[in-house]
Parts: sequence; C-alpha cells; structure tokens
Amino acid sequence: MIRLGVIGTNWITDRFIEAALASGKYQLAAVYSRTMEQAKAFAAKYDTAECFDSLETMAASEAIDAVYIASPNSFHAPQAKQFLQAGKHVIGEKPLASNFTEVQDLIDVAQQNQVVLFEAMKATYTPNFYAMKQALTKLGKLRKVYLSYCQYSSRYQKYLDGENPNTFNPAFSNGSLMDIGIYPLSTAIALFGEPNSFTAQGALLDSGVDAHGTLVLHYRECDVVVCHSKVSDGIIPSEIQGEQGTLLVDFISECHGVKLHRRGEPVVDLSVAQDENAMRYEAEVFAELVESQQVDHEGLLRSQIVSAIITQAREIIGVRYPADKL
Repeated sequence: MIRLGVIGTNWITDRFIEAALASGKYQLAAVYSRTMEQAKAFAAKYDTAECFDSLETMAASEAIDAVYIASPNSFHAPQAKQFLQAGKHVIGEKPLASNFTEVQDLIDVAQQNQVVLFEAMKATYTPNFYAMKQALTKLGKLRKVYLSYCQYSSRYQKYLDGENPNTFNPAFSNGSLMDIGIYPLSTAIALFGEPNSFTAQGALLDSGVDAHGTLVLHYRECDVVVCHSKVSDGIIPSEIQGEQGTLLVDFISECHGVKLHRRGEPVVDLSVAQDENAMRYEAEVFAELVESQQVDHEGLLRSQIVSAIITQAREIIGVRYPADKL
C-alpha cells in the first residue's frame, strides 16, 4: 500500500482520495492545510492519523511515500519540488507547473532523486480514451480533428461582480488555457504526438488571464483544432475525421463515450464501461509507476510538450504570470 499525503482540502482532493482508495493501492496517511484546524477537519472524514500545517515537516515525515498536490496552479511546482527533494513521489494536479521551465526543473529533480513525478491528467488514462486511440486505424488517413472543452466557470459571476477569485487571477497561474484547454490539448498530444507547428488565439479579461481561446496544431497532413472556454458552455462532442470515417467523443476531459461513423456503414458505439470517478485510472497508473520505480515514463514527455505549447501560446496571446519571472 502506498502511504499517501494530500495537499489541498477542496472537492477535487476528496474526489482523488475516493479514487485512490477505491483502487486498493493506497492508504491516506497525511493531510496538509494552511491551518491545523482545517487539516484536522478534513482528515476526520478519513480517520487519518497525521495532520500538518507545515509543508517542510510533512515533506520530511516518514509517514508518507507519496503526495497528491491540489493547491492553486502557481503553487504546484514549488510544492512538488520540495517533496521530490525529500524523496517523495509526486502526483500533481494539472497543470503540473506554471510554465515549461518549471516543468523541466521538476523532471530534473525527480530523476536526480529517483522518485516518480506524474501529472494527473485523467483524460488520457480512461478506458474510453484507449478505445478512441485504438479506433484511429479505422478512420483511414486523418484530415481534421476538433477537440473542444468549454465550461462556464462557477466563479465567473464573482469575477463579473468585481471580486477577484483565484480562477481568474494571474497571480495563481490561472485562465482558460491552463485550466480548461489543457484537457483537449493533452489528449491531442497523447493521440498524435508533438505538432510541427501551432497557432494560438485568445480573448483576455481585464484581470490579465484568458477567458477563452483556440489552438490549431499543424501536423503534416492534418490540423487539430483545440477550443477552450471558461465563460461559455460547450455541448457538441469532439470529432476526429479521417478519409474513411469519423469518431465522435463525448466530454473530452473524461471521454464519456466514443462512436464510430464509417461511410456507408451503421454507427458503432465503441464506448466501454468506465468508473464514474475518472480519477481512478490516473491513480492506478501512478501507483504502478511507484511500485515499479519507473521514474522515466512516457507521461513526462507529454507533460513537457503540453507545457511548452501552453507557455508559447501564452506569449502569443499576452498572458503573463508572476511565476514566469522567477
């Protein structure tokens, strides 16, 4: 059993703990919060023995083997580095870091300390993602791909009301591309690899983060359009078009369903049974990497490519974070 510590006491941490415990590979051993009172209140739901309000103390603790990081984006890299240097395995919520420089630094530190670093990108580990990937050969030569994830933020009204929620504050390395666009972008890279080039557009809010935008990834014979938004809801499925057929994918961030449309043939539903909590699959993959001590794994290359594209795209559209200056 992997003794897991968690940083962050929000709903997404609850979801990951639920997924990790359901996998049968973890025990929750420690909880960190900025206050001991909040850490104890969160841990009480799980009968957890150790609570911390000091990251330094938690990183040095013998009570944990690995840590799950679900703090605001700008904290991901410095917190991950602290635990990697302490010899702990790290699964960090997406995005793994604020920019490419931080991602590369984390990978170097993980390899120096021979511990596993893993980006929690659930979209690329679900059973339906693999069903989609296997079905690509049925499409013939690929020509057009449209991957869309647009979700109206529950905190957008607070922003419109003049408040300053973290999700629209550049100090926390937020925005549509970092929070939402990373899902379809990571899926594209997992399916098709690094593009030959790309273009980027985005609409900025007065706070300095992007409200929505579009990436176009250019491959030799195919273009992949990545649409993302935090200020509107998307309803239509994503599409992968080939000369012989098309795949429709519902809710690309979790791949809820996959259907194959081949010209002149009946529609085939390729969807497979999938846990309601899609985080279970990333938890299982991380556990396998830790158990096998596989420090160098394919997920790291994908994280590098995705972060490099996002970092360059932000330069193009004009989104700057304080972390970029460090």
